[in-house]
Amino acid sequence: MPVSRRKAMHRGGAILGVLAATVSLELFDEFARVPYRLAWATAAFPDVQFDLSAFVPPASTVDGVAVSLPPVFTGFVTARLDRLPTKADQGRMENALASIEANYPYTPAGVFTHVAYSDNYFARLPRTVVTAHMPRTLDGGQPVLKRAVAGPTDVAPGSRTLALRRPEFAVPLRLENNDILFTVRADNADHVNDVVKWLAGSNQLAGRQIGSPRFDAGMTFTSTRAMFVQVGLPRSIADRERLPFASFVNPFAPMWMGFADQQVDASAPAPDVTFAGAHGIKLTTAEAGDYFDNGAIQHLSHVLLDLQQFYLDGDNQDEPAADHREQFSERVQYMFQSPPSAEQDPQDPYRDGGGPRGTDSRGGILPNVFRGADYARSSAQQFGRVGHVSALHRSGRTADGRPVHLRIDGPGFDAMDTTSGHNAPKLQFSGFFPSADFFEDLRRNQASIDLLDEFALDEEEHGLERFITTTRRQNFLMPPRRHRAFPLVELA
Repeated sequence: MPVSRRKAMHRGGAILGVLAATVSLELFDEFARVPYRLAWATAAFPDVQFDLSAFVPPASTVDGVAVSLPPVFTGFVTARLDRLPTKADQGRMENALASIEANYPYTPAGVFTHVAYSDNYFARLPRTVVTAHMPRTLDGGQPVLKRAVAGPTDVAPGSRTLALRRPEFAVPLRLENNDILFTVRADNADHVNDVVKWLAGSNQLAGRQIGSPRFDAGMTFTSTRAMFVQVGLPRSIADRERLPFASFVNPFAPMWMGFADQQVDASAPAPDVTFAGAHGIKLTTAEAGDYFDNGAIQHLSHVLLDLQQFYLDGDNQDEPAADHREQFSERVQYMFQSPPSAEQDPQDPYRDGGGPRGTDSRGGILPNVFRGADYARSSAQQFGRVGHVSALHRSGRTADGRPVHLRIDGPGFDAMDTTSGHNAPKLQFSGFFPSADFFEDLRRNQASIDLLDEFALDEEEHGLERFITTTRRQNFLMPPRRHRAFPLVELA
C-alpha cells in the first residue's frame, strides 16, 4: 500500500545508519512494482557466482536496443571480521548461503546472494598460501586483486581539482577497509531486507525460525547501500521529493541521468570477465581448474550525482541572465559521444528529458555504439569534447568491440556522505572485471585528463566528470561458487 511521504522518510531515516541490519529500500516501495517475468528454465547453480544469464529472462527490445533489466532491488552490504575465520566458520558460511537458496528460489522472484572478499581478508591468511593461488595479469604480472586507488577526478591528493565541481559535492574520497561484500538481489525489496536481517542476526528467514550464522571470526556490518533499477522509478522519486530538476528526468528511463545503462551490448557475458576468461578473452594466468579460475574482481563505489548542474546549470556560467538549462542534445553528448546520437524534441528539449517524441523511451534508451578505441581522441580534436561512453571505450573493449566488463550499477537515494545530511540521488556503482588494474585503467580513461590537457578542453565538454563525485571505493575478489565460503581457509 502507498505510504505518506512523511512516513516513508521517517522509515527510511531510521535504517540508514552504517550498522543497520537492513537496506533502505522502503523509500521506493510506494512506486516500485514487482515485475511479471515469464517463467524461465531452471539450471544448475553456476560456478561463476555472478552469472545470472540462465536465471533471468532474455532481453527485451526498446527503440531497437536490446536491454536486459536486472532484479529491481540490490543491497550492497559490507562487513568486517575480527580475526581469521576458522575451518568451522568456512562450513558455517557455506551453510548460511545454502540456507538462503533453500528458502528462496534462485530467481528474480526469489533472491540472489553473492559474496566477495577484499585484500584485507586475504591479508589475514598466510602470504605463501595467497601468493600460490592468486592469479596474476598477463600484462605486467601483477596480482589480480589490489587495493582500490583514487580516480583522476576524485577529491583526493594528487587528483585533478575540477573548477566546476560545486562545493557541496567536494566530498573527500574514502578508500574503505572492509573484509566482505555481500550482494543481495531480488525483484521484491522484502526478500533483500529479509536476507540481510538474517545474516545480521534476526534468526528468521522467509518467515521461518532459522538460526542466523555465527562466526568464530566475528562479523560486523559496516554499511548497507540500496540500489533500484526500474523504468520510471527515478522520475517517480524525483516528483515525490519535489526535486528542482524533476520535470527534466525522462519518465521512461531507469537511471537518474535519463538514459539506460543496461544495454545488452554494453556488458560482457559473465565468463568473459573471469580470471580464466572465455570466448578468446583471457587477461590473467588463471587456467581452468585453478582455485580462482571462475572468479573476478568486483569493484564497489558510492557516487554522489550533481543533477542540479547536469539538468539546470549548464554553460554560459558568466552570463547570469542566460538560460542555463541543459538541452537534450548537450546531455546526450556528455553521456555518449559527439555528435549526438539522437535528435532532441525541437519544441521542448527539456521536459521529460527532451528527447525525440514518437519513440518508446523518448531517447532514454540509446545504443552504446563502439566507434573504436581512438574515437574519444578524435572527438576531442574534431568537436572539442569527450563523451563518457567514448572515453570508456578507450580501454573497455576488445579491438573488435566486445566489452571486457560486466556492470551492475544503478540509482540510489539516501543520505550517505551528503554534506546536507538529506537523501540525495546517487549512483551505486559496481561491476566485474578481470583485474584491479583493468578497472584502474578503465577509470583513468573515463576521466581522460590527458585529452583534457592535450586539446585544452573546457570542463563543460568533459564527459560526466563534473557531475559525479565518488566518496567511497573498494576492490573485492568474488571467488568461484565452489570456494565462495571464506576462500583458502582450508589451506591456511
